[in-house]
Amino acid sequence: MPAGLVALALGGFGIGLTEFVIAGLLPQMSDDLDVSVAAAGWLISGYALSVAVGAILLTAVTTRFNRKTVLVGLVALFVLGNLLSACAPNYAVLLAGRIVAALCHGSFFGIGSLVARRLVAPERASRAVAVMFAGLTIANVLGVPFGALVGERWGWRATFWAITAIGVLALAALAVWVPAAAGTVTRAPGASVAHAFRSSQVWLTLAATALGYGGMFGAFTYIAYTFTRVSDFSGTDLAWLLIVYGVGLVAGNIAGGRAADLDRDRTLMAALAGLAITLGLFGLLAHSQIASVALVFSLGFFGFASVPGMITRVTDAAGGAPLAASANVSASNVGNALGAWLGGLAISAGLGYTAPLYVGAAIVLAALAIMIIAARAARSHAL
Repeated sequence: MPAGLVALALGGFGIGLTEFVIAGLLPQMSDDLDVSVAAAGWLISGYALSVAVGAILLTAVTTRFNRKTVLVGLVALFVLGNLLSACAPNYAVLLAGRIVAALCHGSFFGIGSLVARRLVAPERASRAVAVMFAGLTIANVLGVPFGALVGERWGWRATFWAITAIGVLALAALAVWVPAAAGTVTRAPGASVAHAFRSSQVWLTLAATALGYGGMFGAFTYIAYTFTRVSDFSGTDLAWLLIVYGVGLVAGNIAGGRAADLDRDRTLMAALAGLAITLGLFGLLAHSQIASVALVFSLGFFGFASVPGMITRVTDAAGGAPLAASANVSASNVGNALGAWLGGLAISAGLGYTAPLYVGAAIVLAALAIMIIAARAARSHAL
């Protein structure tokens, strides 16, 4: 494995921790800063909105620069944001720190995926992207328990100091281990960006990404209620159940990257079909604890199995434009918000705590239909 991929994975791990760690710290932060729970929730939703905006904005602004240089700059921004969070004297500064840290998120994974591909042979492109995203999936497994443990022992600020240190390590690793040649911009940026959003394949892939993510995360948003109100798990069981889900993410990311290098479109269709079936079965079998454990692993597995292939597909369709790769990250965040909103509407309508699972299945089926259309159109064009 090229050392540059390890550096990218380390950066992804730090960014993932920043995103996920906050869930276990909200009560402490709310009490310490004397703000309401709703205001504390903006530390999560404000982050997500900043990811969606920053992914497009920063990638567009930096498209002419060497991509290694841009990645180092993005991680420096990440370090600054977490440093602000660690030192924040009040809620406003803390929220600002979260927003600053979030701005680099989408661009890092979008541009980093292009650099990762340059570090390996073309036939290993999706696997290289999967290695970079492995940092994010591992952070998903460790993020909440890490934040809760460090926060409980030394306070919530200590968590952000630890993440800041990880960011500094990632910055040094990127500077030393990623060769400058891997970040060379090889096409005229203006032409590449124009092509990116002129291709119907780019738009179809972005739509499939948004709906696929939306179906999974829309259901996952309310999974704690499903476990405790339907499956009859206790609140103390949630930690290990979420770890099972996170292990599924890691496994799906690895398997999806390998499979996508063999046949990308079939892998994406299989992953989406598997996710839709998982969500439907979960809704039917949520009353069974054994089935729920197996299905939450499957939810993570199929939910992330499409990630490496979607990233390489959209960048190939866009002729290597980094803006398209970052737009894919934005699309996933838009999908997350859409899925959570629709799942919440279903619960509010009195349909029960399994309703988000069925809503998620329907959304993913729409993603599968779009992916089938995209794959057929690609084959027809190739012929």
